[in-house]
Amino acid sequence: MGELEGGDKNRILAEERRRHIVDQVNRDGKVLVQNLAKRFSTSQVTIRQDLEALNARGLIHRTHGGALPIRAAALWDPSLQEKEKLFRKEKQHIAAAAARMVQEGQCLVLDSGSTTTAVARALRGSHRLTIITNAVNIAGDLAGTSIEVILTGGTLRENSFSLVGPLAEESLRRLSADIFFLGVDGFDVHFGLTTPNMLEAKVNRVMMKIARRTVVVCDSSKFGSRSLALISGLSAIQHVITDRNISSSDLASLREADIEVTLV
Repeated sequence: MGELEGGDKNRILAEERRRHIVDQVNRDGKVLVQNLAKRFSTSQVTIRQDLEALNARGLIHRTHGGALPIRAAALWDPSLQEKEKLFRKEKQHIAAAAARMVQEGQCLVLDSGSTTTAVARALRGSHRLTIITNAVNIAGDLAGTSIEVILTGGTLRENSFSLVGPLAEESLRRLSADIFFLGVDGFDVHFGLTTPNMLEAKVNRVMMKIARRTVVVCDSSKFGSRSLALISGLSAIQHVITDRNISSSDLASLREADIEVTLV
């Protein structure tokens, strides 16, 4: 049997490394990019490519800075405090771009999450603005400003400080808005937008219905990732604001779907 060509050797090495990664994810319950790079003596860029490939094949669940086993992915629901520690600079730039879209006199919807919280803070100095939200922390951040805040009723989710359930959904159905700024936990361009909580997904779908325009605000780490509950497919959104680390393939998919994209 002849020697393998260089490309074949690299492919086999990559597949072997990926098998070990899947084994470690399932054994340890979580892996981090930086630790895997050290273990396999390779770059973090290569490890990220491995994780994206394994995620696309449904073998792992890609998360911020690492991966989880598929069996645990649906249960992973980080707290708002944990989310706020991640990609802070990117979220601030995304929030600033979102704020620039807003015009005086408009009515906005903000769902719960660290990125939409950043959007709310970027809007604090605005005038003649109404914000509808199911996030208790966002309502608190906007208290004392000139912004009119409408807080939905509902059952409090302590992990995210959001209000969900029939009361939240019914109060939203009686309202109308210009723009809905939606934060997501997962953005798979083939599957759609996802969140770990099914009740949160239902509230988000109502928010989409009452708004004239839905704008997804998320950092690039959310792409290629799925969570438990589907919010919607790509056809329900009109605009995405994300950072420049989004992959060229995901960016192309968004533009092919006629979705406006703002890169920060």
